[in-house]
Formats: sequence, C-alpha cells, structure tokens
Amino acid sequence: MTTPTAPRLGTALTRLLVLAAALLGVLLAGAAPASAHAALTGSDPKDGAVVATAPEEVGLTFSEQVAMSADSIRVLDPSGRRADTGEIIDLCSGAVVKYGVALRAGLPDGTYTVAWQTVSADSHPIAGAFTFSIGAPSATSVALPEQAPGGGIVGALYGIARYLSYAGFAVLVGGGAFVLLCWPRGASVRPVQQTVVRGWLTLTGATLAMLLLRGPYTGSGELADVFDLAGLQAVLQTKTGAALTSRLLLLGAAALFVAVLFGAYARRTDPKERKDLAFGLGLGGTVVAAGIAGTWALAEHASTGIQPGIAMPVDILHLLAVAAWLGGLTTLLVALYRAPSVERAAVERFSRVAFSSVAVLVATGLYQSWRQVGSWSALTGTRYGQLLLVKIGLMGVLVGIAWISRRWTRRLAERPAGAGTTPQAEADSATAADSETDPDTGEEEPEEQGPREAPDPERAAQLARQRAAMATARRKKARDADPERTGLRRSVLTEAAVAVVLLAVTTVLTSTEPGRTEQEAARAGGTTAGSAAVPDRPVDIRLPFDTGGVDGQGVVRIGLDPGRTGANALHLFVERPDGKPLDVPEIKVNLTLEEKGVGPLPVAPDRIQAGHWSASGVQLPLPGEWRVQVTVRTSEIDQTTIEKNIKIG
Repeated sequence: MTTPTAPRLGTALTRLLVLAAALLGVLLAGAAPASAHAALTGSDPKDGAVVATAPEEVGLTFSEQVAMSADSIRVLDPSGRRADTGEIIDLCSGAVVKYGVALRAGLPDGTYTVAWQTVSADSHPIAGAFTFSIGAPSATSVALPEQAPGGGIVGALYGIARYLSYAGFAVLVGGGAFVLLCWPRGASVRPVQQTVVRGWLTLTGATLAMLLLRGPYTGSGELADVFDLAGLQAVLQTKTGAALTSRLLLLGAAALFVAVLFGAYARRTDPKERKDLAFGLGLGGTVVAAGIAGTWALAEHASTGIQPGIAMPVDILHLLAVAAWLGGLTTLLVALYRAPSVERAAVERFSRVAFSSVAVLVATGLYQSWRQVGSWSALTGTRYGQLLLVKIGLMGVLVGIAWISRRWTRRLAERPAGAGTTPQAEADSATAADSETDPDTGEEEPEEQGPREAPDPERAAQLARQRAAMATARRKKARDADPERTGLRRSVLTEAAVAVVLLAVTTVLTSTEPGRTEQEAARAGGTTAGSAAVPDRPVDIRLPFDTGGVDGQGVVRIGLDPGRTGANALHLFVERPDGKPLDVPEIKVNLTLEEKGVGPLPVAPDRIQAGHWSASGVQLPLPGEWRVQVTVRTSEIDQTTIEKNIKIG
C-alpha cells in the first residue's frame, strides 16, 4: 500500500518544479544574454572618428582585466575582409587594461569596422563593435552577428545549468547540515538520504554540463561545439575551467562525506562514538562546503572589482548561509511530508540555525550590495540594481513566512504533554497513523510471507479500496489531531516556493552587469556588451524658414538617431505652416564642429516621399556642440540657409 503522505508530497514537489521552470524561463527570456561585467571604456581610434591616415594599430581599453585570444579583435575593411594582422598586442600599463591589434599596411580610404569579443575577469563573455573611417566615411558591407555572446540555446542551457548548480549546492550542504545539527536520527531516514544524494547528483551533473558548454558559451555559440575536444582543452586552461574542475574534485570528497554520514554515522549506536564521528563530519564537511563555495567566489563577481580580498571570503560565507537556510528548509519539508516522525526538537533547532543564517545573509548581503551597486542611482537606474531590489523584496517575504513558521514551531513546543510526550512517543504516534509504513523510511513494510491461496481479483480490489479508505481516514484523523504540525507543513512549503523564486532571481543576478560597473562605463563614455556606445537621446529639432517666394514659408523638422558619436540616421521633414508636407526641389545639410575644427561635413539626403528626406550612416566622429546648417530651395531662385546648434555626447 502506498504511503498516505506520498501523494501530498508529490503534489507539493510538482508545484515547486513547475514554478521553478516557469519562473526560470521568464527570467532567462527577459534577461539580456550574458550582460557585460567588464566594459569597453575607450578606443583608439574612437568610435565614429575620421582620421586622415591609417593608424598602425587599433587599441581597446577595458574597465577590468579580460582574457584575449587571437580572434578577440577583428578589423574589417568596407568589403568585409580582415584588415588586421591577427596579432594581439598587450598595451596594459599599471591599472590601465588595454589591448590592441596591428593593421596591415596600405589600407585604402573608407569606413572600417572593429568587432571584438572576449571574456571578462568574472567569467562572462562580452562583445561589441564600432566603426572609424580613414580619409572619409564610406558604405560598408560588413554584417555582424545579431546574437549577443552567451545567447541562444547555448546561453539558455548554460543558465539552466548555473541555476541547478546553485540549487544542488544548497540541498547538498544544507541537507547535510540539517542532519548533523538538527536531526541526527534523520541520517537513517530514507527520504532524507535521497534528498541529499539528489543534491549531490544535481550539482555534479550541472557542473559537468557547464564545463562542456563553456567553450561555445564564450565563443561560437554553436551547440555542436560542445563535443570539440580542442575547445574543452582551451576551457580547462582558463580561470573558470579551473574552478569547475576543482568543484568536481571537491564533489568527490563530498561523496565520501555523504557515504559516511548515511552509512557509518547512521549505524552508530554508542553516544560517544557517534558524537566523535559527528564532530569529524562537521569539520570536514565545512571545509569541503567552503571549498565548493570558493569555486564560485574565485571565478565570478567577488574575484574582480574593488576589495576582492574581502569580497571572496564574504561571498563564501554568503553562499554557505544560503545553503544552510534553503537547503535545510528543503530537507525539513521532505521530513515533514515523508517522515512525519521528525521530532519537535529538530524543528526548533533548525529554527535557530535558520535565524543565524539570515543574520549572516543580511550582513554579507549589505556588503555585496554596496560593492556591486555603489550608489542610490545605480540601485534604481540599472538592471542589476532593479534585480537586487526584487531579491531584497523576496528576502523580506521569505523572512516573513519564516517568522510564521517559527510561530508554528513555538506552538508545537508549547503543546501540553498530553498531546505528545517524548520525541520517541511523538514518533510512535505518527507511525501509528499508518501501521503499514515504516516510521523512518516512509516506505511500505513488507507483507508477511507464507503459503496462501490465490486471491480472488474482485475480493482483492474490494480490500484495496477498503484499505485506501481506512488510510485516508487515519491520515485525516492524525492531521486533525495535530493542527500545529499541519500549519508548519504549509508554512514551510510556502517558504520553499518563495525560495525557488529567490534562487532564480539570484541566478540571473550573477549574469547581469553590476550597477557600479555600468555607471562607471557610462561616465567614461565606453560601451557594454552588445552595443557600440552609450547612447544619448535622439535629436529632434525644428527650424522655421522663409525663402521669400511662393510656398516659401515653413518648418524643417530634423531627427538624428541615436544622437551620439558614430553612425546616425538623419530624417528631414519639410512642412507648411499648417503642418502639411511641403515638397521642395532641393535640400542640403552640413554638420560642423568648430571647437575641434571638424567640418563642414556635407550630407546629401535622399527623397523618400513628398516632404520627407533621409540619410543613413551620418558620421559624427567627436562629441561636442555641432552646428547643423540646412539649405532649403523652394524654387529656381528662392532659397535660404538656417542653422542650429545641437549637443552630441
């Protein structure tokens, strides 16, 4: 006969898995693929610059250290052919992170495209592109990939593996800690054993998947490259590859820890031997858990930016506190549903562990938030800051539900002795709720063996229905008699559901550019992954004109998008005073930056329709106060020139 509590657990776990999958899909779909954590803060030549002669090399300056390969910087001529030698030049000096590539001799005039892709120091792929011109701007046939680095199916799979690795770590470490610190008898309970082992399997499988996906994730983006052994060998030589390999080795030690915990420790009956073994397991398990947490700290956010020497130990503490709380919560949930004989004292001890974990999370989280965000404007004005606010809100909800769970725990502890005397009596009472289930494993006890006649199928079905009805009645009676434990089950289940959401938000947060980095890059005028520059607002100005002839009055409306240095799209609309389109024989535009001696740069827009002209690829090589001059001719002899200054960032 099936354990009466199993269907309820299956329903609960199914809801959690569906919620996790749905939320993770939404977050991964809404997140920019592999947002940059390093940023391009400058280039030589600058984006959109027009130089008189071809430079000897192109240099890129980054906000933090990056890993460069032979194809990290490519310079393409107007026809799309390589214009560089392919030799990366290290131009770093002190705190300045700069790399370049030499150009070939004898390059013709025209617009050149610089496409770059690399990996930031915190393991995330970044890429971008910009243009500069030799002599004068020209048309270009260069077509860059639309997919951002770390995007596509490979990016989605890598993100899922990252999520599962965090979840597996929490269940493995938190489950082991729950058994050692809160419920030693749980070491012999089959559902608890299965939960911790599944955490180990999940973390191991996710780590292997990330190791195989790492090459295409930071490179080609092609799923087939998962089987490229040369690419895998290159990954193993990187910081992230070393961290993932170290994690696998530490998981081997963790497997030994789990085997001893659920083997020798579970079978010990002598209190002194059990206490000594528990001390050794606790000490060794803490070292292994800290080592596994360190594989994240050494390869991701904490290892770069300001104060890495402090940030990495803080990050390890943060991860261990998360695991102790959320992993212990998962194990408690399983114990409450699959092994209802869990003692009140175990729940009370976990309540204290969870409270300590939350205190550590608050302290380490405040430091990490300051380090990664740095200002109130970054907290509200960057994607990282906004995700952090969501995480803080979820933490608040989780703490509120945990407070409710603590109230149920307190009511369990304060229940009169007549309702449940000793922990063992409580266990026996829970076992009596279904006499055909084992109190420790929650599994069916084998039926007595012996010679018997072949059962009548109809009679057997009738008996099965009767046993099911009796089991349901016993289960309802037991739960009605123990409202405190029922309330605790529900609050812990709700707590676990919110934890699933919180873990998904945290996963996306780890692949999002920190707010401090984003704002520093914006102030430096640099770029982030997937974009050519930090844009200003599109320019939109109106210039009244009067040529003096018939239909000589009107307004020229000019739109310049995105209104920054580099290539822009120019749109001109000529309108009568009543707002209707006015088709004029000719219109010309000149752009001049007097303070730098640039221009006038002529623009010859094409007629699109009556009253509408446009020009693409209008190059503004430098920021500053540009003068826009527009010449409007309304007849053979009637024309006028109007002008206005615009600010280009």
